[in-house]
Amino acid sequence: MNMPIPDANVTHGAKDQTAFSALWRAALVQAFVKLDPRQLKRSPVMLVVALTAVATTVLCLVPGHEVSTGVAVQITLWLWFTVLFANFAEALAEGRGKARADSLKAGSQGLLAQRRQHDGSFQSVAASQLRKDDVVRVVAGELIPGDGEVLEGIAAVNEAAITGESAPVIRESGGDRSAVTGNTRLVSDWLLIRITSNPGESTLDRMIALVEGAKRQKTPNEVALDILLVGLTLIFLIVVATLQPFAHFVGASLPLIFLAALLVTLIPTTIGGLLSAIGIAGMDRLVRLNVIARSGRAVEAAGDVHTLLLDKTGTITFGNRRCSAVYPAPGVAVRELGEGALLASLADDTAEGKSIVDYLRQQQHFVEPSAEQFEAVAFSAETRLSGIDMQAHRYRKGAVDAVLGFIGLSRTQMPSALAREVERIAQDGGTPLLVCIDQRLLGVIHLKDVVKPGIRERFAELRKLGIRTVMVTGDNPLTAAAIAAEAGVDDVLAEATPEKKLARIRQEQSEGRLVAMCGDGANDAPALAQADVGMAMNDGTQAAREAANMVDLDSDPTKLLDVVQVGKELLVTRGALTTFSIANDVAKYFAILPALFTAIYPQLGVLNLMHLSSPQSAILSAIVFNALIIIALIPLALRGVRVHAASAAHLLRRNLLIYGVGGLLVPFAGIKLIDLLLTALHLV
Repeated sequence: MNMPIPDANVTHGAKDQTAFSALWRAALVQAFVKLDPRQLKRSPVMLVVALTAVATTVLCLVPGHEVSTGVAVQITLWLWFTVLFANFAEALAEGRGKARADSLKAGSQGLLAQRRQHDGSFQSVAASQLRKDDVVRVVAGELIPGDGEVLEGIAAVNEAAITGESAPVIRESGGDRSAVTGNTRLVSDWLLIRITSNPGESTLDRMIALVEGAKRQKTPNEVALDILLVGLTLIFLIVVATLQPFAHFVGASLPLIFLAALLVTLIPTTIGGLLSAIGIAGMDRLVRLNVIARSGRAVEAAGDVHTLLLDKTGTITFGNRRCSAVYPAPGVAVRELGEGALLASLADDTAEGKSIVDYLRQQQHFVEPSAEQFEAVAFSAETRLSGIDMQAHRYRKGAVDAVLGFIGLSRTQMPSALAREVERIAQDGGTPLLVCIDQRLLGVIHLKDVVKPGIRERFAELRKLGIRTVMVTGDNPLTAAAIAAEAGVDDVLAEATPEKKLARIRQEQSEGRLVAMCGDGANDAPALAQADVGMAMNDGTQAAREAANMVDLDSDPTKLLDVVQVGKELLVTRGALTTFSIANDVAKYFAILPALFTAIYPQLGVLNLMHLSSPQSAILSAIVFNALIIIALIPLALRGVRVHAASAAHLLRRNLLIYGVGGLLVPFAGIKLIDLLLTALHLV
């Protein structure tokens, strides 16, 4: 009997739907929790809205007010809904990362560590008791209890809990691969680790704080925007407070509940309600890239970066040199050289050796022997050779001097044509490898830095955004210039030393530019500390990680380009919604006031272009629109405004057109539509 097999996509979709529903339910609960004044005070505008809602609630309970109870209750409810919707947006932004935070917390709870005592023995203690400079021993199968630096040992570490990548990575003492991250699992051997952070300061703790949004400090731009919003709120508070005296001047009076509602419609509630959600969502996008920022300031700085310093190896080019061509010696056929080079590389497990095998297999078909038919000679740093012994023949490939020494020749005895080819490859910045069979040279292999596909297009996009790229390399200027031209960078820093990197960053900053760079070595630490945005690799040295203000958990240097994109999206989203909100308020001011004051000042009737049915309908329509527009903009605040490759002037014009003009027009249409609906339903 054939049983139906569940569709994997359907199952996955059902899980996503369940998670999405749970996220919304939790956000709804948090929307009410966030009514706590201690939380509302973080958003001054929404605090004013909440206080106004409290005031209108009290007015609803006071008998004899000038507005019908039905309209007063509706205004009050929509004011409370406005606050709740703003809280909901913030809670939804925080909740998107909470599941991951919970899983990270669960993984670290109850974790034990073997801490070294003064007498050299090891004692089992809770990981939460570890302090900076404690030394712990971790063996295969155990979790690393905290961020640290390897003092002794070499082992494979599974960092999937942090990076999501299941392939183990090698960590060892000394060098640039000595840093380890807490809550990752050792899968082989053992390590002696010095803890480098106190409780609450580790990479895991920072990630949890970021995804929860609990410890996210406001950035300078957010503080400045808060000051602007508070200023606008005070201005409109004064404006609304003066309206009653004007009414009394002509012997009329305005209902207090109308004035309270009018205040809410005029102050910048849209951006006030979404500002926190925008910031949290921006940090969430960064966390989804597996990048941990020490502060929101670094993310904003990434959005304003003018100059990007990128290391050549591993960022612009692949981390290892690859085979690009083979050149036969005089009297040797290309096929014979190819076969000899392939056989000599079969036992070479390095990335360079594998690239030679892959390159030659693509060129033509060779009959490859099985492992039982030859004796392998693996590559070693001591001999700088690899090869096989097969059927009384010895195939070898390696560094020029090593191969010449193997066959008993000096450089002057090498065929002149082959010597010229070796020299040309070296001058171009490549690595020449000789190939021989027994005592006969077959030719030379050209290894070179290969520029990553698509990197040129990415640099072109950054250039359109006004960002200048600088390639940093230890190569000589001639080689660096050739690779830079191929990659499409704007400038080159060749033969780079720590002092040169630092001097270049300071020069750029002295000219008023923000600078970003990435690095992983101890020699990068000064430059990372000086840069406005310094991104360290998680598998780099502890010195680099401490100097930087961002850490990439995946150790992918090209991630810096994505970080810049996230920073720009964060700034553009905040600017776009601020523009929309202020334009909204201007439109509501001219849409509502004429209808509201026509009874007192009949001359204002000529300005009532929308022909709203009554003052009650005008104010209620504005309040309803005010709440609904926040709901409509929640997805945009969480997703962010997409930044396309264009100049700053073009982006400004585009945002002013879409969000400025749109912010002016939408309230007129929205309020009129709501007015017609309220009138048709006899709600006013």
